Amino acid sequence: MKQPRTHLLVCAGTGCVSCGSFQIKEALENEVRKRKLQDEVVVVATGCNGFCEKGPILLVQPDGIFYQQLKIEDIPRLVEEHLIKGRPIKKLMYVPPAKTTPIPKMKDIEFFKHQRLIVLRNRGRIDPENVEEYIGFDGYEALAKALTEMSPEEIIDIITASGLRGRGGAGFPTGKKWAAGRRETATPKYLICNGDEGDPGAFMDRSILEADPHAVLEGMIIGAKAIGAEKGYIYIRKEYPLALKRMEIAIRQGRDYGLLGKGILGTSFDFDVEISQGAGAFVSGEETALIAAIEGRIASPRQRPPYPAQQGLWNKPTVINNVETWATVPNIIRRGAKWFASLGTETSKGTKIFSLVGKINNTGLVEVPMGTKLRDIIYGIGGGIPDGRKFKAIQIGGPSGGCLPTSKLDLPIDYESLTEAGAMMGSGGMIVMDDKTCMVDVAKYFLNFLRDESCGKCVSCREGTQRMWEIVRNISEGKGKPSDLAVLEELAVACKDASMCALGQTAANPVLSTLRYFRHEFETHILEKRCPAGVCVNLIRYFVLPDKCTGCLACKRACPNDCIRGTLREVHLIDQSKCIKCGACQEACRFEAIEAHRDTAIVVQEEAR
Repeated sequence: MKQPRTHLLVCAGTGCVSCGSFQIKEALENEVRKRKLQDEVVVVATGCNGFCEKGPILLVQPDGIFYQQLKIEDIPRLVEEHLIKGRPIKKLMYVPPAKTTPIPKMKDIEFFKHQRLIVLRNRGRIDPENVEEYIGFDGYEALAKALTEMSPEEIIDIITASGLRGRGGAGFPTGKKWAAGRRETATPKYLICNGDEGDPGAFMDRSILEADPHAVLEGMIIGAKAIGAEKGYIYIRKEYPLALKRMEIAIRQGRDYGLLGKGILGTSFDFDVEISQGAGAFVSGEETALIAAIEGRIASPRQRPPYPAQQGLWNKPTVINNVETWATVPNIIRRGAKWFASLGTETSKGTKIFSLVGKINNTGLVEVPMGTKLRDIIYGIGGGIPDGRKFKAIQIGGPSGGCLPTSKLDLPIDYESLTEAGAMMGSGGMIVMDDKTCMVDVAKYFLNFLRDESCGKCVSCREGTQRMWEIVRNISEGKGKPSDLAVLEELAVACKDASMCALGQTAANPVLSTLRYFRHEFETHILEKRCPAGVCVNLIRYFVLPDKCTGCLACKRACPNDCIRGTLREVHLIDQSKCIKCGACQEACRFEAIEAHRDTAIVVQEEAR
């Protein structure tokens, strides 16, 4: 069998697909055929590569050359120079800052070389729609071991000894949850894979489902053997069409290959999986609300106990874990509990996947050992803050997480450390903020999200999130009072203590963490009626810095309300009576000659001009 000399791995995760990676793949295939290279070169659409900032991405193997932000018109030259003449095109590569290597390879890029891939081990290297490629990289080896060599109790013992904790947010010990499900005698038993992932800016579960769907299936089948389940459900948001498509393909292939259905791998064990599509409610990420949604009811949490492991789907024992947790299981079974437990910290074992977004140079998906410091992720993997600006805060744990300041950059990332600092692990979202960010505005944004997503069952959550949002909104508009901060804290604690589910219990985090670390910003908004970051529109005015303005007319052309005066090469002026504070002028200015400020002296100076 003739082996190709080169694989062209085109990232086909949602991020790159939105940038045209399918068109890049088609152009590569056409050019390879045109040059009669189809016996030597294979083009493969992979799952998410992780470096989403640089899509569309192409990795040439075995050369290890990483091409970024490709365009269709680049393809003929790339094939000619690299594949035929053997001359990689540096202009099309990602060149790390200050890198002197003549031809930078993927292993030289800071974003990749500091990660430890376990769950994401197959990202960017296999076709997620081809089960044989998954099998070729040790896929379903753990399943064969679990079905033929291990009892259910032995499987649970290994997961328990590994220290694996649920990656969906709460961090509950996975082995303990499985043991509870195993003890129940009622039948049938069910498994659920929680792929709801409603956090703004989070795409960990989506990327796993898109890049390695069989890893999730393999983990679920092993879990089903452990607790004695015969049916599983994978709950995926309707907003994830690519993840849905690839999981549907994986399930069909699993059945065709005898990995799902009756008598799996020739044994007496039966297990099958069905996909349940979600409508997008954030509260569906809560276990009991998720169960209600799968049953066809309104996604609304219920009181616990009984816990789902005792009485879940259709009142039968049900074990629920999220996508990342299930995808971790095969690695533990294959390589052992001791290996997994050697990674991470004393209480938080293994690795964790984070979606790194916001004001960061390298946006994307990263997997690092538990205990990694925030600084190493932000400045090592993430490449620091764009445009030389200063780091201000990082929001961790989704809308219900907390905002941590510069003083916490050396905080090791584990469940206990984050909780103590006022944040939470959550599902793994990380939003980086620079010094242009207003923390009052951030608190208002997440409170607005949470009040909309509250199911409304608990008065503390329904009314508490609404009232907290109203107070923060008033502060951002210059209508706040000094007494508001005490009321905010009281409301936050009441919402946290009196709410039934995790949404209400953690809804206070954006308020409590911003008040804890950025109280001075709230006080400035209240006492000085000023937004230091120049974000809250009621508290700012845009003005031109005469010493920086070049009179290029860019701001004048961008202004939608024709409120900027000035001619070419003349210092411009902003008519405050007409300005609608949209910020278009500031965005258009390449010389940072427009600032948003509430300093009365500066405004008076400008008006005098």
